[in-house]
Amino acid sequence: MGHRKLKKFAEVAGFPNVIQTHLFPEDGVVFPLKGKWKADYFKNNNPITLELGCGRGEYTVELARRFPQRNFIGMDIKGARLWKGAKAALAENLGNVAFIRNRIDFVETYFAPGEVSEIWIPFPDPYPGKAQKRLVAPPFIKRYRNIANAGSIIHLKTDNPDLYEYALEEVKEHQYSLLCFSGNVYSDLQTLGEERFALLTEIQTYYEKLFLGIGSKIHYVEFSI
Repeated sequence: MGHRKLKKFAEVAGFPNVIQTHLFPEDGVVFPLKGKWKADYFKNNNPITLELGCGRGEYTVELARRFPQRNFIGMDIKGARLWKGAKAALAENLGNVAFIRNRIDFVETYFAPGEVSEIWIPFPDPYPGKAQKRLVAPPFIKRYRNIANAGSIIHLKTDNPDLYEYALEEVKEHQYSLLCFSGNVYSDLQTLGEERFALLTEIQTYYEKLFLGIGSKIHYVEFSI
């Protein structure tokens, strides 16, 4: 492991806005903020938006800047990636931002039923040939329903056409409420509307910039569960 990555790991361990408990369901230990994020961490009663597989936290941080009346939590297993978003949030004194370092499989360990109001999933691993590992597959939707309010919105953004089509098929098969979709975000202002278009084109992840650089189309699916 490189010196820079080790340095980031060390810094992240000391960031007050990064949770690194690594609790697992079988541990039998109740995460102390579970059901208490608003009261004990954010000190407000604002709704919580969760970014899954947040990487460098581009959406977590930028959405927090744009919507100070909401709370934002990014979750990822890669500590060196979380470092950038967490550091930016601290530098800007964004009190409505937090990060969790752990696998998304264990998301229910950290949140109580109805504690989350919205979920963003930007550029997740498409898992070719492993549909059940996709973050919009039934096992994950079940987890989200166990922590989210009824009718909570899921935002999927991807460069992968197979994942995009899979998400649309899942929405139809399981009768989720399809709110919006686009096969080419950057050319679809009319379908998306100005507010969505701004969020989907003005906020770009590290990987999205790479995909755009090689001419990939960016796809989007928005549905409620």
